Parts: sequence; C-alpha cells; structure tokens
Amino acid sequence: MDDHLPAEDDAASGGPGTDRPRSPAGARAAALLRRPRLWLMPTVLTGLLALLLSLLYMGGIVHPDEDLHHLPIALVNGDRSAPLPGARTNLGTQITRAVVTSGGGTADWRTLTRAEAQDQLDSGRVYGALVVPPRFTDSVAALTTTGATTRPTLTVLTNPGKGSLGSSLASKITTAAAQQASATIGKQLTAHTAADATTRLLLADPVDVVTAVGHPIGRHSGLGLSAFYYTLLLVLTGFIGGNIIHTGVDGALGYADIELGPWHTRRPTVPVDRTQTLLLKMLMTAGITVLTVSLVMAATVGILGMDASHLPLLWIYSYCAALAVGLGVQAINAAFGGIGQLVSMFVFIVLGLPSSGATVPLQAVPGFYRFLSVFEPMRQLSDGVRAILYFSARADAGLARAWLMIAIGTLLALVFGFAMTAYYDRRGHKRLTPQAS
Repeated sequence: MDDHLPAEDDAASGGPGTDRPRSPAGARAAALLRRPRLWLMPTVLTGLLALLLSLLYMGGIVHPDEDLHHLPIALVNGDRSAPLPGARTNLGTQITRAVVTSGGGTADWRTLTRAEAQDQLDSGRVYGALVVPPRFTDSVAALTTTGATTRPTLTVLTNPGKGSLGSSLASKITTAAAQQASATIGKQLTAHTAADATTRLLLADPVDVVTAVGHPIGRHSGLGLSAFYYTLLLVLTGFIGGNIIHTGVDGALGYADIELGPWHTRRPTVPVDRTQTLLLKMLMTAGITVLTVSLVMAATVGILGMDASHLPLLWIYSYCAALAVGLGVQAINAAFGGIGQLVSMFVFIVLGLPSSGATVPLQAVPGFYRFLSVFEPMRQLSDGVRAILYFSARADAGLARAWLMIAIGTLLALVFGFAMTAYYDRRGHKRLTPQAS
C-alpha cells in the first residue's frame, strides 16, 4: 500500500467499507506544542489585537463627561418683557448672557430665534435647546404679588434623533443651566422683596424647568439607536459579503482550496491575471449587494417594523453604502493578499465603530476619535442613515456629505485596487496555486 495519499481533484470520497489509503503517522500535538516558533506569531498577533480592541473601543466611551466639549445646543430668548425695577435688561437677556459666559466649554451655545432653533433641531445640527418663553420677566415679577402660586417656566428641548446619550448629555447641560438661572433669580427676588415665609420659599426657586421633545422620532426607532444599528448592518453586509465573494471566487478559479468540514475541493486553475480577477470580484459584489441590501431592508423595515420613511431613497443609499464598503474590501484584499481581511477589518470595523459618533457624540470622545471620524467610513454612512430615518432626508442633516464621501470612497477603492493589481501584473507577480503534497 502506498505511504502517501493521492492528490484529490474533487470532494473527498470514501466511507464505511471503502478501501482507501491511510495517512502515515503524523506529528503529535503534544510534541508540536513544545516548539516556541509555533507559538510566536499567533500569540503576538492575538495579544496585540486584544490590546488594540480594548483600548480603541473602551477608550471612546469610558468617560464621555470628561471628554465633552462644544456640544451644539440652541439658546432661545423669547422674553420681550420690560426689565424689573432697577434692572437694565429683562431676565431673559440676563439668563442667556449668563449661560453663554459660564458654559465652561462643554456646550457650544448657539443664540437663535425660536424658528432657527427648531430648524436646527429638525436638521440634527443641535442636540437640544434651552428656551426662555415670551413675557418671562412679567411672569417672574408676578410672583412678588399677593397670592402668587404659578411658577414661570424655562423649557428644555431634547433631540432624540441625535441618539439617546447625546440627547441625554444635552438635556443634562441645559437643565443644569436652567436650574442655575432659577437660583440666581431667586437670590435677586428674595433680596429685594419683603414677603411672608411661604412666598419667600417660592421665590427662592422661582422657575419651573420643563422638558419636552424638540424633534420627535418614531416609537420604533430604538430611542435614536436604530440609525447606528442599521448602519452597522450595511457595513457588515459589505464587509462580510466582500470577503465571502473574495474567498469564493479564489476557490472557484483554483487559487485556493475549498474546505467544508472534512470535505475538500480543489478546482482546476483558471489562468487569469490579478486585474481581471479583481474586476470579476467587484462586478460580482455589485450584483450580489442588490440582494443583500434588499434582504436587510425587508428584515428591518418589513419584518421588524423599524420606523423608516423615504424607502426608495433609503434602499438606493443603502445599496451605494454597502457597495462602497464591499469594493473597498476587494481592493484591500487584492493589495494586501492574505492579511487583507485583517486590514479591512481594522479600516471598516475596528476603527469605524468608536469614531462613528452614532452612539457617543463626537464632542464627547477623545481627539483621536474625532480625527478618525473625518475619514472613517462608518461615521460618513451613519450621518446619511440618520438624516434619512430621523430628519426628513435633509441634505443639511448630513445626507449631502454622506453622498459625497460614498462617492470619494468608491473612487478610492477603484483607483487603489486596480492600481495595485496592474502594478503586480506588470511586475510579473503571478498568483501561486495550491500544490498537491
């Protein structure tokens, strides 16, 4: 009987009762474990990967309050009342000035009219708003009269479309500013008003802070997180689909073995250069993405009932977004070969998630992540999805920039991928094929 297995050209055959050659006695696992070189590369790479993932992911969310700076919040002074006796400006003006000057850098207070503030809430350009209502000074002055029982109000508006954490941070900042304003007004009133104990207690904290939704979103929007998870689906669809196509084409053309459990297939090699192989993979990516994106929308919107409007636009955008990722994966794999999947994982997943700004506002992450967000694909794609799902597909809500970045990303993938394969072909770097042992 032969000591070596013959090379197989198709699926492994054999079963109970079938005569087949036996493999020679091979090395034992216990003996192989004693080889230091066998441990070196897996240990170093997995250790580095674990360290990098921990630092990158947790580094962006551990202390958002400490990293928070310049969070855009609207500040509206609707007070048109006359000033209180002895004051040069009314209380609305005093409050807005005090809020702006004592912000501490955590908020970017934008002094706007009520209509301007609503427009920026509706386009997602601010995370919330603090509104001083009309005749606010008059309502405060009324507290000093006999029998006053109604407290004037300051309104905090939230924007859940910017994500639950971002809206929560803005609400926290605006509520604290409103409460500080109430305490300051209370000191002024109690210092200049003679009143009984009950009235003085009311005057000590005269303003009621009311919270309301400034730009409502659908009930089935995951509290503003559906945009992030939908974007993640698009990125994963492009990333995983691109790698599956890459591996499947290499196996079908005979440049890689195909193994499914104990079954092994080796196809005859099809002579084709790297450029034509990349073109084939990219064309297949463009075709298969039609199906995968349609299934994503069918599952999320049709089956799960995710709130979504502008469905034709959402499908077109989803297709272009997932396709851009898929083409990028093919270009990276063509350029980097065996480590291409690891490289593309870092580009599209590892660095993209913490810098997306979809869960933690970019104003609340360290500067490194804000730098990544300028070009990382997931941030660009999530802005467009958020605009379509929550902000009426407005261009100024991030959709225009998202389309631009998709176009740039697609162009870069095509140029980079074909430039690298053309270079390899000119240099005569032919792809190696599996050899029978």
